[in-house]
Amino acid sequence: MKSILVTGSSGLIGSAVVAFFHQRGFAVHGIENNQRAVFFGPPGDTRWCQQQLIASFPNFRHHERDIRNRQDMLVLVRELRPSAIIHAAAQPSHDRSADIPFDDFDTNAVGTLNLLEAARQHCPDAPFIHMSTNKVYGDLPNKITLKEQETRWEFADPTYAHGISESCSIDQSLHTPFGASKVAADILVQEYGRYYGMPTCCLRGGCLTGPNHAGVELHGFLSYLVKCNLEQREYVVFGYKGKQVRDNIHSEDVARFIYAFYQLPRSGEVYNLGGGKANSCSILEAFTLVEAISGKKSLYRYVEQNRTGDHVCYYSNLTRIKTHYPRWDITRSLSSIIEDLVLSWQLRLHS
Repeated sequence: MKSILVTGSSGLIGSAVVAFFHQRGFAVHGIENNQRAVFFGPPGDTRWCQQQLIASFPNFRHHERDIRNRQDMLVLVRELRPSAIIHAAAQPSHDRSADIPFDDFDTNAVGTLNLLEAARQHCPDAPFIHMSTNKVYGDLPNKITLKEQETRWEFADPTYAHGISESCSIDQSLHTPFGASKVAADILVQEYGRYYGMPTCCLRGGCLTGPNHAGVELHGFLSYLVKCNLEQREYVVFGYKGKQVRDNIHSEDVARFIYAFYQLPRSGEVYNLGGGKANSCSILEAFTLVEAISGKKSLYRYVEQNRTGDHVCYYSNLTRIKTHYPRWDITRSLSSIIEDLVLSWQLRLHS
């Protein structure tokens, strides 16, 4: 039986990958130490998901390890020699990174290097798929001319009619410590592909979400917005009139692409991976969409101060990824994603 190794296996993307590959006959090994609860407190706790995975998938094995521990990673990868490594563990928040820059860099950059070197030494032919982020572009997308519409900001330049492509520079922009640590990891993954010839790719995600998302105020906007709506808790909108735009992709569609890359790997690739324009929405539009499904009015307060480095308008241009992998496409619409989130949070909040 082929095996894969998934870091951050109790998180949103990690757990979706565990389920997807397990259902296709793989033995799945997950690395998880619930660091999200350390970063975000009890609301970020993912142990509930870990227990679900253990109970649901007999060929899943949990490893309580820390990717920052170099020797542990070398030993584990040498022992398992997996057919693929899917690296989904991270410190994912802009705001949190400013307070914990060493923890942020050690997790995002050093942890990635530990895994890459373990893979190079013990399974160099195994595809290495890294969950990067669109924040590697820093605030350069904010330099694009925008037009204000009734409920959202939109690109005014027709060059960006289909969103931001991989040709966007990652240089000469404001990233926050989080963005900088993810740039370091992104470049390392590319370099291990280009220099050592390993099959690697960086997936520069937009807003990734799904039913296993433990959304909190500092990370996971759509999941957290749904939670606030259901609990009738006030959601705080930071700047841009609430018209800031994000594209949303379901974790299942992310897992489907990871499997496609596993089947037909390339070296040193980068792909923007999000919901694209069709699955984009502003915060104001998200309130309306969620209200239509939950039947509850969203409560929110506006603060005239945007988050540092926050994008005004961002959605992924999917041309490159679809050109390289024409059989892959978005299968879950924005309304379907929100329906999943509402149901998931209803079950969790009443369990």
